[in-house]
This record gives sequence, C-alpha cells and structure tokens, in this order.
Amino acid sequence: MSRKRILGRAVSDIASRRMSVLFRLSEKALKDNKPERAERYVDIIKRISRRTRTLFSNKTMFCKRCNTLLTNGESFRVRVMNGRVKITCLKCGEIKRIPYLKEQKNDGKGS
Repeated sequence: MSRKRILGRAVSDIASRRMSVLFRLSEKALKDNKPERAERYVDIIKRISRRTRTLFSNKTMFCKRCNTLLTNGESFRVRVMNGRVKITCLKCGEIKRIPYLKEQKNDGKGS
C-alpha cells in the first residue's frame, strides 16, 4: 500500500471523528436554545467534509440552504405524497423530495 493512501485514510479517520463530535455539539447547542451556534457547527462539518473528501453519514440531517440541524418535529415537516417523502425545513422553506417504493403484497401466485 502506498504512503499516500495510508495518509489519506488517517486524514479521513480524523475528519470523521471530528465531524461526529461537532454533530453532537450541534445537537447539544440546539437543546440549549443556541441555534446560531448549531448552524456554525454544521457549517464546519460541511467544510471538513469537502476539504477532506470524507462523507458524513448524517447528511440528510442538515438543511442545505440554511445549515439548520433537522430535528424531527421541531425544525422540519415530513409529508408523504405521490410516491415521495417531502421534507420541508421550517426555517427557510427548503424542500427535499426523496422517492420511495410502496411495499407490494405477495399474494402467493409466484413471481
């Protein structure tokens, strides 16, 4: 394995650890009623992710427009319509649509 690949993995590991710490801090800031601080943490997470080319597993938990941490029932609304899940940020109104497939009944007639 090349030295460059080993260094890349180390950087990626450090970045993912820092992003998870910042995510927890962002959640805590929201609970302490400090939304500006929570948005700042989300902005830092996004910059770390871009700079190190490391994916953050909870990307769907942030609003892309206003960097708000999306917490269920408090900062976003979920609606299901026409085969899509529609997630609306309550702060800026950004809409994210995610397709989904309905479960199909298997009536035992084979495939």
